[in-house]
Amino acid sequence: MNKTRRAVAAALGVLGALSMATTAQASAQRPTGCQLDNGIKHVISIQFDNVHFTRDNPNVPSDLEQMPNLLGFLEHNGTLLSNDHDVLSHTATNFTSNQTGLYPDRTSVTQSNSFSYYDAAGKTHTGVSFAYWTDPLYDPSGSPADTRYNMAYSADRSQNPISANVNTPAPWTTFTRAGCNVGEVGMSNTVLENIATDIPTVFGSDSPQQAEAKANPAKATADFVGYAVHCARTSAVCGNGQSDVLPDEPGGYSGYKALFGNAEVAPELGSGPATNLDGQIIADSKGNPGFPGFDAQTATNSLGYAALLQEHGVPITNVYLSDVHGDHTAANTGDLGPGEALYSQQLHDYDRSFGQFLARLAKDGITPANTLFSVTTDEGDHFSGSAPTPANCTGAAGNTCSYTTRSEVNVNLPGLLATQAGNTTPFAIHSDPAPAVWVQGNPQAGSPTALSLERDVTKLSVTNPLTGGTDKVAYQIADQVEEKILHFVGPDAARTPTFTAFSGEDDYIGGGAPNCQKPCVYTSSGYAWNHGGLWPDMATIWLGLAGPGVAHRGVDRTTWADQTDNRPTILALTGLSDRYQDDGRVLVEDLKPGNLPWSLRFNQDTVRQLGDAYKQLLAANGQFARNTLTASTKAISGDPTAYPAAAKRLADLGDQRDKLTNRIGAVLMDAAFHGRPVDRQGCQLLDQAHDLLNQAARLAA
Repeated sequence: MNKTRRAVAAALGVLGALSMATTAQASAQRPTGCQLDNGIKHVISIQFDNVHFTRDNPNVPSDLEQMPNLLGFLEHNGTLLSNDHDVLSHTATNFTSNQTGLYPDRTSVTQSNSFSYYDAAGKTHTGVSFAYWTDPLYDPSGSPADTRYNMAYSADRSQNPISANVNTPAPWTTFTRAGCNVGEVGMSNTVLENIATDIPTVFGSDSPQQAEAKANPAKATADFVGYAVHCARTSAVCGNGQSDVLPDEPGGYSGYKALFGNAEVAPELGSGPATNLDGQIIADSKGNPGFPGFDAQTATNSLGYAALLQEHGVPITNVYLSDVHGDHTAANTGDLGPGEALYSQQLHDYDRSFGQFLARLAKDGITPANTLFSVTTDEGDHFSGSAPTPANCTGAAGNTCSYTTRSEVNVNLPGLLATQAGNTTPFAIHSDPAPAVWVQGNPQAGSPTALSLERDVTKLSVTNPLTGGTDKVAYQIADQVEEKILHFVGPDAARTPTFTAFSGEDDYIGGGAPNCQKPCVYTSSGYAWNHGGLWPDMATIWLGLAGPGVAHRGVDRTTWADQTDNRPTILALTGLSDRYQDDGRVLVEDLKPGNLPWSLRFNQDTVRQLGDAYKQLLAANGQFARNTLTASTKAISGDPTAYPAAAKRLADLGDQRDKLTNRIGAVLMDAAFHGRPVDRQGCQLLDQAHDLLNQAARLAA
């Protein structure tokens, strides 16, 4: 997750609840009202933090290759898509897009894991992406200048930004309305993320939970953060829980309850403290049973808790797993390089946990015959460091790798601007290989202040201390016009950055003094995995599906997908549908036709072609966005007098894209969920999509 870990969001604490001592006796109870299609009785969705299918060093097996219990399970029982993609931004954005099927411009999680926003006077303030679903904007200062929902919603991106303050539809309601309890194991924003704003939102500012948070923050974190169960209306599991308040849920949502944290969940699921797959009590660093911290959600902890949920009447579980490339020992030496002994050992531990988990589920009668498994990662990463020693190391015993330097290339952007361009314009920055910048005063796109700073950024370069080569600070750049195409402009105008730059693979662009009295370019220690940019190893991820209705294709290297597609694919197999229009599509290429609705099987060649064109138009990593970003960079770095016409052309193309993809998305969703097959209108839309893609390509040429 890198420097802006979820720990920045709040006082941390992790997973607690339920005794594994009852495992042998526990049955995989399913609420009698939980009605799903295709013989599916359970859904288990697992999202890793930064775990890779492809190799980071050609001689060292990849993360998944070193977890054969998981990789073999997915390949033999379903399909692993290796041409999946993230939605450009960081962890919180990736997770929420995967959960909701929405791009970030419809959920407001457009920058993460932190962001800046403007007040009415144009002054910047800090916001945090990780907060409970219904929280107002989470400003860690405690005095927010913006009181809209942290996850404000837009039903139509073409209208963004908007004045209405509507909460994003919650992803669990589709399942709870079908009579299914939904468990959340550290999954972003569906659980309490902090004790600062989340406890007042869920329990109330005068509640006993709030009193505990003030008196003993560590215990309150262990008690209330990190776990949740959102219950079906008739379920007894949440009988002693809190009202599951979702005031803006489409169609209304009343009479539902939820459990939040170890203190509420544990009594419903067994006696005694929760133990992980290795039989150890899950506790925080102070010994408080319960949530150990988001960075401590190792496979044994998270999967152990997921198994307990499945065994106690919670058939839908969404599970977060911490990264494997950080040092999870008490020494905490920072990020590890491919093939290092500890990295390989931690991967072995994760693999062993997956073996335990799958065997335990099978003993409970939870198998691919009746369970839909979805496993993915939030984003890809690039390892930044020196060459390994020895050069031919493989990570195997007796041939492990070591690195003199394990570090991103840290860059002080204000210092470079002052020394290389003489520009000292003040701004706030979200540090990243794709840094977002909010210029003080909130200048509009194309204004002299904004355009001058953007042009200066495109001229900056640094000497990469890892490679000795020259890196540009901005190989590509997007101002607010292009940011709208990239899904960085959400419902709340106050959160839109002035511009976003895309730097080198090793480079981590941040703030600092407006001088280089201390080096403006340097390596350090601790953080060596760079992500959030456009480079292939950052943007390309993977998705594994197994269970009823999933084709047994092994590894699918051709189907182009991104994180918004997982949601509608799961819903199509379970026979459910959202009460909003998802941005993704059903991945029909990797599903058995006989398990799909007849309307989605009809005219399937057109369905596939239209779906592919739709993704290339709408996806943040699609061809349309890539070409318009190239055009944006040319417009910003070129002749200033030509900028207005170029910006108007980009804005017009973006508006056409939004309106056309709204229509295509509706046609695809109708075929998947509403019994209306794609007809000749689909062919017309396909022609229009190709024409728009060609226009963007010509603009980039």
